[in-house]
Amino acid sequence: MTTASPTTPVLRTDYQRAVAAYWDSHQHDSVNLLLGDVDGLYHHHYGIGRYDPAVLDGPQDSRDQRVIDELHRLESAQADLLLDHLGPLSADARLLDAGSGRGGTSFMAHQRFGCQVDGVSISRYQVDFATAQAQRRGVADRVRFHFRNMLDTALPTASLRALWTNETTMYVDLNEAFAEFARLLEPGGRYVCVTGCSNDVTGGRSRAVSRIDSHYTCNIHPRSAYFAALAASGLVPIDVIDLTARTIPYWELRARSSLATGIEEAFLTAYREGSFHYLLIAADRV
Repeated sequence: MTTASPTTPVLRTDYQRAVAAYWDSHQHDSVNLLLGDVDGLYHHHYGIGRYDPAVLDGPQDSRDQRVIDELHRLESAQADLLLDHLGPLSADARLLDAGSGRGGTSFMAHQRFGCQVDGVSISRYQVDFATAQAQRRGVADRVRFHFRNMLDTALPTASLRALWTNETTMYVDLNEAFAEFARLLEPGGRYVCVTGCSNDVTGGRSRAVSRIDSHYTCNIHPRSAYFAALAASGLVPIDVIDLTARTIPYWELRARSSLATGIEEAFLTAYREGSFHYLLIAADRV
């Protein structure tokens, strides 16, 4: 896809510069790299589904690798569920991964649909990593990554059949982001969002939610903000799935793994107390 130069600097604000610096500094994070090493798909999101308890049994010298393999299976299952909601796509469709990280979901989308996929990230390190992966996979002509802001992608208007955000909307203003997504989508195009969001009644008082915000340098939005911003941009939800119960097993298993960072308890507390939700929203451009 031909892209123009962004009309504004990629990093507009001190906050965006801080977020970019956070991800640029995580070049050696063990969680995402060790999970991605399982099959070469490097994600930046969490997992869904029940884990196989057998991975915790058996020889101790291979237990950790069994758990890592299972955590990666759960995170790829999350990406598969997101892709399920993009709708029927032909190989000539064009897709966007808004906040593409190290590219895992972009490569899965190309493998499934054969589509051209563009990814954008405000982390130069992530763009370089994902681009190297595309070259290694031999798909650099079909899966491309750009140092761009999802609020100003410089992609052509009405050029996309579908786009998604996978745990990235907590870093942006929702009204700005959804307005840009509506501009990019052709009429009838599909947007799919997977995100954590706070309970409108109790989330603002939750210490666990505040700890997640602080840990990831993000700004978790209340659940209602998503639907207000979608409506304002002409994006109409057709599916809303609460994945909260389905993501808890991932966090329970991760808390028992060598990859635990200490944030696991905050997620488990927030989900169990009901102050935090894990949603999939699929919306069409009208």
